[in-house]
Amino acid sequence: MNKLKDRYLKEIVPALQKELGLGNVMEVPRLEKIVLNMGVGEATGNQRIIEEVVGTLTAITGQKAVPTKSKKAISNFKIREGLSIGAKVTLHGEKMWDFLERLITIALPRVRDFRGIPKRGFDGNGNYTFGVKEQIMFLEINYDKISQLLGMDITLVTSAKDDESSRALLTALGMPFRK
Repeated sequence: MNKLKDRYLKEIVPALQKELGLGNVMEVPRLEKIVLNMGVGEATGNQRIIEEVVGTLTAITGQKAVPTKSKKAISNFKIREGLSIGAKVTLHGEKMWDFLERLITIALPRVRDFRGIPKRGFDGNGNYTFGVKEQIMFLEINYDKISQLLGMDITLVTSAKDDESSRALLTALGMPFRK
């Protein structure tokens, strides 16, 4: 079992139940899934970039990424309907816990001038989204093999009803929010 998941079950759940004043253990917010998304605007002219993005996300997560297609045509951006313009991967279960632990302990501290992730990424429903500017912060990415630096969005979907309980959960898990 993952160390972070084990700590969540044994320490964080009772502490959050007490902190949030919840009567039932099942009411304690939990992490449901993590979604990684890379949108690539330059892919309209070069579809090889999509293959590279899919390979990058697959290497980072250990799970096959899926190309995302445009829903409608936008002539100003040279996008046709059905054109691949990015990739995404959704993590559940053990892969989700493994990725979160690697993100918190290894990847985020490797970012240059890292002062924490912003607190403004909550959506009002208990989910948190933040972006990273470079994919090379992950150890799985070989710097020599990538053609360009690409950013990605990481969304942490929780079962929390509001932002305060979601923030309490993520802080307890060790997410380094800015002071």
